[in-house]
Amino acid sequence: MSAPAAVPVWEDVDVNRFQQEILPLNRPAVLRGLVADWPAVAAGTKSPAAMSDYLLRFDAGRPVRTLAADAACKGRFFYREDMRGVNFERRLAPLAIALDALVKSLDDEQAPAIYVESAPIPEHLPGFVQENMQPLLPATVPPRIWIGNAITVQTHFDLNENIACVVAGRRRFTLFPPEQLPNLYVGPFDFTLSGPPVSMVSLHEPDFERYPRFEQALEHALVAELGPGDALYIPYFWWHHVESLERFNVLVNYWWNPARVHGDSPFDALLHAILALRDLPPAQRDAWRIVFDHYVFQKNGDALVHLAPEHRGILGPITPERAREIRAILVRALSRR
Repeated sequence: MSAPAAVPVWEDVDVNRFQQEILPLNRPAVLRGLVADWPAVAAGTKSPAAMSDYLLRFDAGRPVRTLAADAACKGRFFYREDMRGVNFERRLAPLAIALDALVKSLDDEQAPAIYVESAPIPEHLPGFVQENMQPLLPATVPPRIWIGNAITVQTHFDLNENIACVVAGRRRFTLFPPEQLPNLYVGPFDFTLSGPPVSMVSLHEPDFERYPRFEQALEHALVAELGPGDALYIPYFWWHHVESLERFNVLVNYWWNPARVHGDSPFDALLHAILALRDLPPAQRDAWRIVFDHYVFQKNGDALVHLAPEHRGILGPITPERAREIRAILVRALSRR
């Protein structure tokens, strides 16, 4: 099997180029050197200790979510073999203690895998943003920080656009487009590792007898390897597997979703559809597929063109008032069950 294709590399990206050339493609993009001028990147390039000291300058003292796993897991946070639990522990710890453990782990080949997970920077590191400005997004998009040793984040998706900036260490991203969902063998929705469901397939040791269609997914994979100062744009719902390639790694990312005007999650709609539609007889499911294609996905164009705006009711454009009306209908319907 041939090696995955590389994610295209873009140089000298400014906000206009990002908005006009990169975003419309809806494809991953390496943004080479996007944050190379950050003081945080300079600190991370010096040493892990310098990076730790730099971050602690801003530490607000709030505990951060920290994951820890035995060295035997080789840095791969995942389910236990019996699927009755996970192979790591999650706890709250002061950032200073987590950083001290990470720096000390550099000299210990049997040190546990440690991962500070998705700490909101404005809450935990006030002042960091003022020194390390992201040039492509408005200041209203808050960054998060991820700190760890050589760990692996299993293939997953986010219901957001994402720019991930490498501050210290190196990271390898392997990405799959949304249409590869059937070939990724996704795990449980209600028992996840950390929010979104994940692929059950090991990227580097795939069991093709158990997961034969994963070979097809690999044919569509893209790979990007990033160093300090580089960033990666990950479009909405693109699956990504993330490997930290050095013993000390720091990443800052930005999630945003301009389409989420009313705050409702399509994932909630999926769960309701599973409840209401999945187990119907095939002919009924086929009928509802036509309904969804017509009214939701609008495969036939504007489904309401024949109705005057004042007669479209809850099928009309979603306004804040109409969103509240629809939610009230759903609440009443669900409460009757």
